[in-house]
Amino acid sequence: GMRMGTMMGTGTMMGTMMGTRVGARVLALAALLCALRAGRAGGTELTFELPDSARQCFHQELQRGLKFTLDYQVITGGHYDVDCYVEDPNGRTVYKETKKQYDSFSHRTEVEGVYTFCFSNEFSTFSHKTVYFDFQVGDEPPILPDMSNRVTALTQMESACVTIHEALNTVIDSQTHYRLREAQDRSRAEDLNGRVSYWSVGETLILFVVSIGQVMLLKSFFTEKRPGSGGAGT
Repeated sequence: GMRMGTMMGTGTMMGTMMGTRVGARVLALAALLCALRAGRAGGTELTFELPDSARQCFHQELQRGLKFTLDYQVITGGHYDVDCYVEDPNGRTVYKETKKQYDSFSHRTEVEGVYTFCFSNEFSTFSHKTVYFDFQVGDEPPILPDMSNRVTALTQMESACVTIHEALNTVIDSQTHYRLREAQDRSRAEDLNGRVSYWSVGETLILFVVSIGQVMLLKSFFTEKRPGSGGAGT
């Protein structure tokens, strides 16, 4: 009776410990999902048309000491280049690049107010561009609520969550980059296909004209009238 009671008590304790571990894992996974849903720093992604000899500007009001990042890339048009510059509320240029296919710029605001970033295609007189940009504002929030105030080392589960979160951020950036490259390559392929089609039609027309000309020329050889014979014999 004593052995049976002891075994039942031990089994109950083991079940409680296993239930606690499973519950801890469930809570850790729930925290991970909540952190992943929280996402990255707030921002805006936009793809827009930029006609030839045109300029498009965007405005964002920012507080002082706030970090922002601007990533942009030309998807279609011309030599896939564009001018870009960023101005602070005082009109001071904090970033300026000309004829760039893609670039990334990060800056921490020194004054509060409306910041302006513009894309210019004024140097092109006939090339229509499609431009993508990603404007991220603020630092990325910590994956765990108390991570910034932790005085002890992270647990193995928390370290794994942080590693997975960083890896997923890298995956997101890579997917965005590859989507843009795919759109750019598709545009180039369609443009090349159109040029090859026009060239093939032109060659067909030229071949048709040359064939008709050769037939007419040969026909003229056989239908040419020969001069009459000499006077009648005696």
